[in-house]
Amino acid sequence: MSEPLNNDDQGNYQDLVSSLSQRTEELFRIPDADVDEDGTFFASIVVLQNNVVFPRMISPVFIEQEGNFDSIQYALENVKTAVVMMPKNPDQTGAFRMRDFYHVGMEIAVGRMISLPENNFSTLIQGRRRVILQKIVRRSPALIGKFTVNDEEVDESRKLTATLRTTKNLFERCAALDKKLPEEALPFVISINDPSWISDMIATTINFSLEKRRNILLTLDPLKRLDLLNHYLAEELQVLELESKISRKVQNEVDRTQREYYLREQAKAIQDELGEGDVYNRELNELRERIENAGFGEEVRKVALKELERISLMAPMSPEIGISRTYLDWLLDLPWNNATEDNLDISNAEMILNRDHYGLKKTKDRIIEYIAVRSLKPKKERQPILCFVGPPGTGKTSIGKSIAEALGRKFVRISLGGVTDEAEIRGHRRTYIGSLPGRVIQTMKRAGTINPVFMLDEIDKLGSDYRGDPSSALLEVLDPEQNNKFADHYLEVDYDLSKVMFITTANTTSTIPEPLLDRMEVIEFNGYVEEEKLQIVRQYLLGRQIDENGLNEDQIHITDEAIIKLCREYTYESGVRNLERELGKVCRKIARRIAGKQGTSYTITEENLEEFMGPAYYFQTDRETNDEIGVVNGLAWTSNGGDTLKIEAAAFEGKGSLQITGQIGDVMQESAQAAMSFVRSHAKRFNIKADWFEKYDVHIHVPEGAVPKDGPSAGVTLAAAIISAITAVPAKKNVAMTGEITLRGNVLPVGGIREKLLAAHRLGIRKVLIPEKNMRDLEELPEQAKNELEIIPLKTMDDVIFHVFDGIDPKMKTAVRKKAVKEKAA
Repeated sequence: MSEPLNNDDQGNYQDLVSSLSQRTEELFRIPDADVDEDGTFFASIVVLQNNVVFPRMISPVFIEQEGNFDSIQYALENVKTAVVMMPKNPDQTGAFRMRDFYHVGMEIAVGRMISLPENNFSTLIQGRRRVILQKIVRRSPALIGKFTVNDEEVDESRKLTATLRTTKNLFERCAALDKKLPEEALPFVISINDPSWISDMIATTINFSLEKRRNILLTLDPLKRLDLLNHYLAEELQVLELESKISRKVQNEVDRTQREYYLREQAKAIQDELGEGDVYNRELNELRERIENAGFGEEVRKVALKELERISLMAPMSPEIGISRTYLDWLLDLPWNNATEDNLDISNAEMILNRDHYGLKKTKDRIIEYIAVRSLKPKKERQPILCFVGPPGTGKTSIGKSIAEALGRKFVRISLGGVTDEAEIRGHRRTYIGSLPGRVIQTMKRAGTINPVFMLDEIDKLGSDYRGDPSSALLEVLDPEQNNKFADHYLEVDYDLSKVMFITTANTTSTIPEPLLDRMEVIEFNGYVEEEKLQIVRQYLLGRQIDENGLNEDQIHITDEAIIKLCREYTYESGVRNLERELGKVCRKIARRIAGKQGTSYTITEENLEEFMGPAYYFQTDRETNDEIGVVNGLAWTSNGGDTLKIEAAAFEGKGSLQITGQIGDVMQESAQAAMSFVRSHAKRFNIKADWFEKYDVHIHVPEGAVPKDGPSAGVTLAAAIISAITAVPAKKNVAMTGEITLRGNVLPVGGIREKLLAAHRLGIRKVLIPEKNMRDLEELPEQAKNELEIIPLKTMDDVIFHVFDGIDPKMKTAVRKKAVKEKAA
């Protein structure tokens, strides 16, 4: 095997060069008689695999004890030239045949061999001329082949002249860019006008790939060889120009960096003279130390250090330093690993929740369940996301503080009412002037721990405009599957919210987007009955207002009857917020009198309450003293809880029209139409003449016309009022009802049963008709109301008729019915 030689022995190398020079002179003086008459000659073959030898080129060769040694030895002993051949397969080592070689070889002169360790040798070879392999005549001990000499004559032509000029021009441009070329190469190449010699010279000088050099060697036509060389030179020139461009760019960057470094050192020297440098460097070192000790994840740590590096490269008075410093302060001030330990004592949690709030059994049970699960599985990652839904003043916000105290966590709260900008949740990007993180990240910084109780108040009052949809941004915050990598636009790094216990509050779920509502566990907060309000006043509100207004328990006493009157006539709500406000008003009146030396203590009773409070604000709907024709008690749900609803119907001569008044919504109007259609379709059952509906009009009115009313739950009430008005049968004054009616007279379930039943109980009605499928809702009804109300399930309108008309069936014949009505009235 032969490969390029790297010989450190300078003395031996000089001997080789001298020997080769003498040998070359002898060989180049070999007469033409060495070539047979047919133009062929015989020579030993040296196989060269990883190098290409060109004419006039001197190359060192490493020789192993194989065929090449015998071939070179043969050439030296017989004072003949050898031929270098390149195998097609560079990995082949022996048993060469003619088809294993490229057809063109290089006749070479061989210098004397020098012994190397391990029976290896080296020598120098010099290319002489291209030859063509005809056949192999002997394979051992030396590989001998028969060759013909290549004729490289070329006629002078304009194309040759142009090609030579192109070659010299391309080489000149390459030499200007390639610093590795020797300085004498360019003038030497310019002086050559032989196309064969110049192509071989350039191929030897330029660092072409082995494949390109081989292609140039194998091209026998000098003009074609020159064209191929020009193609390779053009490619090399493109590479050299690109390298030069990259090198200039890098050098410019280096020069700019060096210039900045020089100016920075100057600025540093100036700061040191002014006494400012030490302070600035000390701040940078303190920041670096804080970053290393902040407990960041690897990603956040890299971002923080990169930002610190930017600060260190800026001039101390640069305005961008403030922006970067503020960003680092936010990263450092946020809690990344600081967590409070949960208090998993169930009895302690029950004590705190019962101490602070009356009732709210569902909410308390859910928190106790959460603590129980955490005590069994302390490493539970997923936190509950609760949504407290109920009327104002029912304790939704305040119980969040009690939950945090029961768990031993920090409590933080933000109000989402009126938020319309998505950036309020996700923050502003740092490209904006005065940008800040979103309110979620700001609140986490205020909390100081990664596991606070986080209350999002008034989530049902979010808005949206051209600045984005905040409710969509909250999807990521309130999704346990993705809030461990919450992306705030300002931070630009992921923040873990998975350990936060989120609690949201709302007055209604109707305005909460469905995807957002689906991520939360809804817990309803129902309104309080008067008995519950009385207990809340006694246990919580009264003592707080006495203390806030500078009184003591000996100076004021309020009877239960006064508190009930205060609830009924001075407040109109499901919660107790306004009730506490009115209690404060009473306490302030008394505090004024005591401060004015007008007494030392006062007792507030039902009789003297008006003396302190003034005239009543609200008046309860009075119950009818007698059973009335066309007047039926209905039940309604409002945002302030339940309420009673009197529905009046009157029949009189007309053209068969149905008129509805009282600011009725579309759904309630449709319920009235359905009730009227039910009555008309059952006219025979009620002994109503067929042409009655063409001669008489029916007018339905719902009092308190200034208050909008809507919904399907008044269907049975409307039907009962119409039947009473048409048949002239009085409806019972102490019966109230709710339910949706179908055209066939079936009664369908409705919502708000608890609030509606409490409204009936408050008014003193003791018999209530509700749809049969709503009987399951009675579990939420307080025991007091459940014991004092007679609750009747309804399946069809027949059940309504039976209970509303007190045994006087409107289906009776008219004469019999009128007689029964008179007897009943008597």
